[in-house]
Amino acid sequence: MAGTDFPTQARVVIVGGGVMGCGLAYHLAREGWHDVVLLEKAELTSGSTWHAAGQITHSTSSFGLGKCVDYNVGLYAGGLQDDTGQPVTWHGCGSLRLAYTEQEMDWLRHTLSVGRALQFNIALVSPARVAELHPFYNLDGVLGALHTPDDGHVDPTNVTMALAAGARQRGVRIIRQCRATNISRMAGGEWLVQTGQGAIRCEHVVNAGGTYARQMGAWSGLQLPMTSITHHYFVTEPVPEFSDLDTELPVIRDDKKVSGYIRMEQHRGLIGIYEKENPNTVWEDHCPWEAENELFAPDYDRVMPWLAESLNRMPVLADLGIARAVHGAISHPPDGNPLIGPAAGLQNYWCCCGTQIGIGWGPGLTRELARWMVHGASDISMRDYDPRRFGTYADAAWQVTKAKEDYCLRHEIPFPHLNRLAGRPVKTSPLYEVLQSKGAVHEEVFGFERPRWFARNDVPQTDHYSFRRTVVDGIVGQEVKAVRQAVGIMDVTAFAKILVTGGDAHELLDRLCANRVPQKVGSIVLTHMLNRRGRIELETTIIKLAENEYYLVCAAFFEQRLLDHLSQNTRSESVNVTALSTEWSALSLNGPRARDVLAATTDARLDNAHFRWLTARRIKLAGHWVWALRMSYAGELGWELHMPNAACRAVYKALWAAGKEHGITDYGSFAMNVMRMEKAFKGAAELTNEVTLPEADMMRFVKTDKEFLGKDQTLSDRDHLPWICAYLDIEPNGIEDGHGGEAVMMAGEVVGTTASVVYGHSVGRILAFAYVRPDAAPPGTVLEVVIAGTARAAKVLGEPAYDPASLLPRADAQKELSE
Repeated sequence: MAGTDFPTQARVVIVGGGVMGCGLAYHLAREGWHDVVLLEKAELTSGSTWHAAGQITHSTSSFGLGKCVDYNVGLYAGGLQDDTGQPVTWHGCGSLRLAYTEQEMDWLRHTLSVGRALQFNIALVSPARVAELHPFYNLDGVLGALHTPDDGHVDPTNVTMALAAGARQRGVRIIRQCRATNISRMAGGEWLVQTGQGAIRCEHVVNAGGTYARQMGAWSGLQLPMTSITHHYFVTEPVPEFSDLDTELPVIRDDKKVSGYIRMEQHRGLIGIYEKENPNTVWEDHCPWEAENELFAPDYDRVMPWLAESLNRMPVLADLGIARAVHGAISHPPDGNPLIGPAAGLQNYWCCCGTQIGIGWGPGLTRELARWMVHGASDISMRDYDPRRFGTYADAAWQVTKAKEDYCLRHEIPFPHLNRLAGRPVKTSPLYEVLQSKGAVHEEVFGFERPRWFARNDVPQTDHYSFRRTVVDGIVGQEVKAVRQAVGIMDVTAFAKILVTGGDAHELLDRLCANRVPQKVGSIVLTHMLNRRGRIELETTIIKLAENEYYLVCAAFFEQRLLDHLSQNTRSESVNVTALSTEWSALSLNGPRARDVLAATTDARLDNAHFRWLTARRIKLAGHWVWALRMSYAGELGWELHMPNAACRAVYKALWAAGKEHGITDYGSFAMNVMRMEKAFKGAAELTNEVTLPEADMMRFVKTDKEFLGKDQTLSDRDHLPWICAYLDIEPNGIEDGHGGEAVMMAGEVVGTTASVVYGHSVGRILAFAYVRPDAAPPGTVLEVVIAGTARAAKVLGEPAYDPASLLPRADAQKELSE
């Protein structure tokens, strides 16, 4: 029975009182939502928050996460205390990330480039400088370090209590000792949160349950992928050498030798370790509700190799005893990134959980989640954190496997295109084994295996990691050349494939698309769906297969976002939405000989008069009916062929046989990415929830004479944009090409950052998309891009570097033209 003062209704109910839940309550109130209730089953911070070590660093290669970190440091260093009057106990001691190998140095150089884009106080320093800053560390073998002087550490409990105080000051109700027992959807669309003290009806519900989040999600039919894994840190006896220090030593991050961090804890040493083997999972099935301030007995055997090395690296700690061992559980998602955003298929159910670094990342990410909830979009790209990046394939066993993998990678070099191989394959196309036998190195996208590149010329069929060019770059160049000069075929089954049918299908799509929906059967349109803030939700190709029947194709990881966008924006329309992604396969055939190859396998007429550019036809190929879409992401004469899975092998076999005389070649996503950049086709890295269509320079795909969701925001302030997506030509050096997130400079001033960067094999230049200030965006503008820590000459291009007039995709059949 609820007490007389227990709330029965609220706009938002947050379940969980750690740094994530309190952070969201604070930021929701700051964004203007005050009718918020936060429930905590025990005391605030009593889950994972209280036992966190509390470090935070600007050393990140993620541009979006870097924005969050910088905000958090400012919050901890004074902003939060000034706002709330509550102390947070900030130690602004700075930090050093050490490198022992050239590969680690390359990582630090790239991080430096990203830090420059974010205008961080950051520098690459020599071992001599490290010794000045930290005279007690054994620097044997150290080549250099990344110094981030504004870093530090903070008391996790004080931070959370200050966030809670700030939320309360703005009207948020926080109820402790109140455990939620169920979360269910009511008939009218509201949520009912049941507790031991009563039930609360709300418009929005937030799962900020920490180690309980997964089992809480199950109440509402959700499968939230995260696993609790235990982490150690150790506090030593007092260190005599620390007693006379005037300033606190910087935090040392030693990824190679210690697999963790070492810092001062007052006059003691603190050593944190993420062992790189045999990670320890707990509560795989159920976190006990009675757990509170839970710690586990230390397992010295498991961490001893790294603990022993930490004492070798920090000799002043070697003869001291361990005064305190903290061994607590932390949530690990499959890919290491938290789950921040909408839950799949449930409107107004939000996830704020799965965060392995809550103090370092939490406030910034909860600020973005608050903006998403209140205004309809966040101000950084949330793609890496959106819970809908995982599908139903992320079952319980897979979650554990991937979480263990992530834990072991926690202090490894985050190479570009790092391929996480544990727990794979999950979803395969009918060609998986065929292509693997031909040398394919696959990657995983939304559970699907997709070829990246094909091992040839005795190159090992495995990933080759580096921040510099590798042997793979040469092979990718060969694949690009084959497509550009002859013909290539790629398995693109991983694309999301959605069928929308019904009498009101056109009405619904037209209301959600900025471009005009195809009018004629067989027409193809590229369009964008926006949110109410005018930001880009996703890009999709729409094909009209028949009256009241539309086929939508988009990037694999947009599938659930597309399904949610359609269902949550349907009014009274009569429509049916069917996901065909696992039932249908797709192949992409591109190159000047593509028509010759396809013609040898079908009786369909393929010349321009009978099969125009950007049209679709159902044709018979190798005895199977397939949908042939005349379009090309490579910017060549080409078709995409979509078909039921049962047809895929036969169609591929027929195309391969017909293509042999024309030099047909398998290619993968790496070559596809190079070719789309050579053609100046924007992709997922450019079209994010951060930007509007004018900012992305995509207004040619907008029909202003029709209504669509987000139209007013799209058309407003087009003359006062904060940034514009520019297309850059960057001077190559033959060693490093860049990886995205790098600083763009004009006359010595930071004016933007790169989104995508590749070496364009067809044109012999580095090509990039970059979001820059409008005054830096006009074609011909001379810029610099900081790659691997060094500025390179760059210029803004006004047209595609390859086939600028786009004549190749529209080429007609020469034989039929001559008749």
